[in-house]
Amino acid sequence: MPLVGILLVIFTALHVLVVRRFWEAFSPLGKDYWWLYVGKFDISGFDPITYSVLSQWDTRYQVYRHPLLAFFAWPFSQLNQMFMDTLGMNPVQIVVAVILLACLVYSAVFLFRIFREHIGLGRFDSTLLALLTFSFAYIMLAYICPDHFAVSMMVLVVTLYAAGKKMKEGTRFKVWQTLILFLVTAGITLSNGIKTFIAAFFTNRRGFFHPAHLLLAVIVPSIAIWFFARWEYQFYVFPREQQRKQIKAQRAANADRKAYRRFCDTIAIADTARRRAMFDSIQAVKAKKRKAEEAKKPVFAHQGKPIAKGEFTSWTDITTSRWDTSVENLFGESMQLHQQHLLEDTLRKRPVIVRYDHIYNYVVEALLVLLFVIGIWCGRRSRFLWLCLAFILPDIGIHLVLGFGINEVYIMSAHWLFALPIALSFAFRDFKGKYLIALRTVTALLTVYLFIYNLWLTIGFLVS
Repeated sequence: MPLVGILLVIFTALHVLVVRRFWEAFSPLGKDYWWLYVGKFDISGFDPITYSVLSQWDTRYQVYRHPLLAFFAWPFSQLNQMFMDTLGMNPVQIVVAVILLACLVYSAVFLFRIFREHIGLGRFDSTLLALLTFSFAYIMLAYICPDHFAVSMMVLVVTLYAAGKKMKEGTRFKVWQTLILFLVTAGITLSNGIKTFIAAFFTNRRGFFHPAHLLLAVIVPSIAIWFFARWEYQFYVFPREQQRKQIKAQRAANADRKAYRRFCDTIAIADTARRRAMFDSIQAVKAKKRKAEEAKKPVFAHQGKPIAKGEFTSWTDITTSRWDTSVENLFGESMQLHQQHLLEDTLRKRPVIVRYDHIYNYVVEALLVLLFVIGIWCGRRSRFLWLCLAFILPDIGIHLVLGFGINEVYIMSAHWLFALPIALSFAFRDFKGKYLIALRTVTALLTVYLFIYNLWLTIGFLVS
């Protein structure tokens, strides 16, 4: 299949550059891989957690968002451990690259099959739209960075394909099929499980609410995976957090004692209580100043005001501009990289909102959104299209409404952006004659432009 060949050439070359960029730091054997990878990996805000888990297995992913992901990664960690023992070095980057390339192939193949089998397009148009999908900046990056997004996109595309096939055949998801899909998708990212239920609802319709299906495929697994995440937190994460707190408290106590001894050596006050009170007052002023300086760091300064400061509500954001976020990040950075602050991390240096340098970037963005809208209009009577659009709703609710991850919303593009080419495919299906030729031409030009533009900037960053 030409599609797979083209993508493998492009993404293999990108993986070579990623491996080259970090090989010297990441290939030696070590003891604490977590801090090594977190400190050194610097491609946008992608987390190198997979490198850490495959090098030294632990439940390092956020367990409430990715409850089973560490366990899915366990076989690959054992494989990488075998390579480490045999080679005397850590080939984790190569192992992850192979996994991501496999995800790339399956994602591309099932996207192509959606266009061919569910929409009814020809080979050329199906290939063109699949290539458009992988020309988007943060879908491209998802398949070369050691995060979970490429795996998420693959299972979501497979879920869409399976649901579309059921719709076409007039069959339903069986209990065990919904159950397995939910455990796989939600195990990778919890919000993906919602999309599995959406797919089952669109496919089964009223059958979704059949007592057996609702209980065994929806309610029981939802409760089970939540309790598993709680157990995972208590068993793996909580002890590690307590240990860190104890170490931090011990270090603070030691520093306090040393500072107090130095203070006593420099002040001639015999009264112990008065001396201690003066020291505590000075330390309180210093602590307040340190807290103010901490608040200026990007990791805190780029976070908006949360709804509340609870265990989960602290992840929300109600102050970051939704309009600027939509223009510059949701439909901007996700498809076209910004030249300023190229691939910087908002938790380290990059501002939340970055403007494009040229008007043509906004023209391209507007054109892509327009094609999205045209595709939606052409497919407005298709249940399959509304399923694809419904897949976007959890992301809109989580990121734009609640504000979770809104300061780097573009990183989550692989969870939803494939819906744009799928919507556009309905325009390809309905347009005829010169209108179809014009649509193909515009789409082909956009695809070529996005590949050249995003690859030029990404390669320049990786080799710098």
